[in-house]
Amino acid sequence: MPYYFGFDATYLLIIVGAVICLIASARLKSTYAKYAKVRAMSGMTGAEAAERILQHSGIYDVRIEHVAGDLTDHYDPTNKVLRLSDTTYGARSVAAIGVAAHECGHAVQHAKNYSPLTIRKNMVPVVNIGSALSWPMILIGIFLGYNSTLIHLGIILFSLAVLFQLVTLPVEFNASSRALVLLKDTGILYTDEVKSARTVLKAAALTYVAGAASTLLQLLRLVILFGGRRDD
Repeated sequence: MPYYFGFDATYLLIIVGAVICLIASARLKSTYAKYAKVRAMSGMTGAEAAERILQHSGIYDVRIEHVAGDLTDHYDPTNKVLRLSDTTYGARSVAAIGVAAHECGHAVQHAKNYSPLTIRKNMVPVVNIGSALSWPMILIGIFLGYNSTLIHLGIILFSLAVLFQLVTLPVEFNASSRALVLLKDTGILYTDEVKSARTVLKAAALTYVAGAASTLLQLLRLVILFGGRRDD
């Protein structure tokens, strides 16, 4: 294994991944904070904008609910519920409306049977199991004298999380694209405001890219450490 002066060099992969995530998160927070101070000329709240977008899209079976937290907004395709956070639900800013529209984009994807969203939804149970078992499997393999079968099985289970992250990217990008078109078509935001919303959604998208990159680097580290090992 790559050790230099007593230091496991593969930890650099973890550090790089963590730094990427921190930078993306900081950029999202600063960008959102900036445009959260810009009141939308329509005067609509995030919840009101979401309701108009859903109606404009012919979607009447999705509930809009308030959920606690900051930027905890999400669409639940199983229960058809669009949940908006404290910073979005009652806020009248360009940032809040942009985020609400993004979640509506997921609802539109669901209504139109957007295949990447369907794939991601179906992957959730398998990925949850894989995430729960991957590290225990690897550790058991190590304790049993570096049993390559168990370790490699753990790596394969961990790779499911990487695959999930990669499938998530087109889902999120597409939802943002739909959101910007809907904001323009419904007239909820004016042209300059749509540009500001695009900036917010780009910053949000970078967090998904960073998350995928970080998980991929973790997988690479596992492959470097254990991928080539064989039982004695």
